[in-house]
Amino acid sequence: MLDRPTRSALYIPGDKPRALDKARSLPVDVILFDLEDAVAPEAKASARQTLAQVLKDDGYGQRYKVVRINARATPWGADDVNAAVQMGCDAILLPKVDSPADIDALAALAPDVPIWAMMETPLGVINASAIAAHPRVVGFVMGTNDLAKDLMSQGRDAMMLSLQMCLLAARAHGVVALDGVYNTFKDTDGLAKECAEGRALGFDGKTLIHPAQIEVCNAAFGPSDADIALAARQIAAFDAASAAGQGVAVVDGQIVESLHIVTARATLAKAEAIKMLEGT
Repeated sequence: MLDRPTRSALYIPGDKPRALDKARSLPVDVILFDLEDAVAPEAKASARQTLAQVLKDDGYGQRYKVVRINARATPWGADDVNAAVQMGCDAILLPKVDSPADIDALAALAPDVPIWAMMETPLGVINASAIAAHPRVVGFVMGTNDLAKDLMSQGRDAMMLSLQMCLLAARAHGVVALDGVYNTFKDTDGLAKECAEGRALGFDGKTLIHPAQIEVCNAAFGPSDADIALAARQIAAFDAASAAGQGVAVVDGQIVESLHIVTARATLAKAEAIKMLEGT
């Protein structure tokens, strides 16, 4: 798992200088610099050049910087890879990952850059565990729009098995897992509901298509004040019980065992990492 928050991950088109500049001040954890779907074919070469200069200038602070390239089978894929390895990004996001062989091909060309995998095809979902087990893979990003198209499904419920299969694979191999986008970016209530569902499933964060979605997403995937207070009380109670020779403690009428303390310490560590990221 990464040692920094991944509550919110915002797609920014690589050919939009104003949006790229604005992202430097947004309270987002991850920036997905996009050279793929968000960029028209005739603009892909110039977008690559624009993004290279933007990342050279940097100014994104502690935000995790991921470049989504075009698939290697496309006319732009090879040039994207060659450019991305020189951009100083934190990771490369590879679309349409069907199997570990796709990761192998990228890894051979980008030996020193961590790889995130777009999980957006039926084959990718079926091979999720093998993809997550690849030593170069550090993150999964659910591509729910493409997945729904390929499955010919309607609604998020129809994709629940796919979401859970990818999440299981990510957890089994210590890989970050980000939920897919919510397309109706002005529907704050709908976004909040889907964020809450993704958090309940176990995702680390969610991908976003508009800056207006960041606040809701950060709140959903970050520990609340109540979560932090409970974690601190659980740790204190368990430490006191251990000092008294007991293996369990009781907090708010519920048993607290060592496994709960692992979660409590992770909650406090995440809260501290968010404070550092936000400079508070």
